[in-house]
Amino acid sequence: MTTVGIIGAGHIGSALAEGLAQRGYDVVIANSRGPETLTDLVARLGENVRAATAEEAAEAADWAVVTVPLKALDAVPVAPLAGKIVLDTNNYYWERDGRIAALDENRTTTTGMAQEHLPTSRVVKAFNHIPAADILTSGSPAGTPGRRALAIASDHADAAALATQIYDEFGFDTVDIGSVAESWRVERDRPAYVVRQDADELRENLARATR
Repeated sequence: MTTVGIIGAGHIGSALAEGLAQRGYDVVIANSRGPETLTDLVARLGENVRAATAEEAAEAADWAVVTVPLKALDAVPVAPLAGKIVLDTNNYYWERDGRIAALDENRTTTTGMAQEHLPTSRVVKAFNHIPAADILTSGSPAGTPGRRALAIASDHADAAALATQIYDEFGFDTVDIGSVAESWRVERDRPAYVVRQDADELRENLARATR
């Protein structure tokens, strides 16, 4: 059985842990405060989910999700994620994260920062532009008219393929932006950010994005 390490147990991390457990994955979830603070969450989500430290979650993972505040990215363990696919859900909220000049000056992207921090992992942007509450409630079967679509961006074909598979399992179509360098198109305050859209509408919103 596939084990997913989730680093970050906020709204998105918790929703993904629940959804993945429901779909038969083993989940090891971590936060910055220690596994003992996740007792209630783990009890609610069932036997497929256990709490651990970030290092342990990364080590146990066949693939991982990093869903921490951007200001905490440097605390994500690097060595245990080497060679693994990492889904990056991060967004830049300067009000929370502090000003980051490279982002303010459009010299990088949030997922570019994640890939730089995890140089031996294969990072893909995913689940960053959907409200956490919608992750488990707005999916629908493949082929449903108007099926909600979500974007991905990666420099690694296998990472993009995995994210596409997980989106489909959760009930979403995929629109591939392309490289991590283009992932700014789905970042905060762009037309595609946290709005419900089908694949055609998402492509239009990505094309309308300006930097």
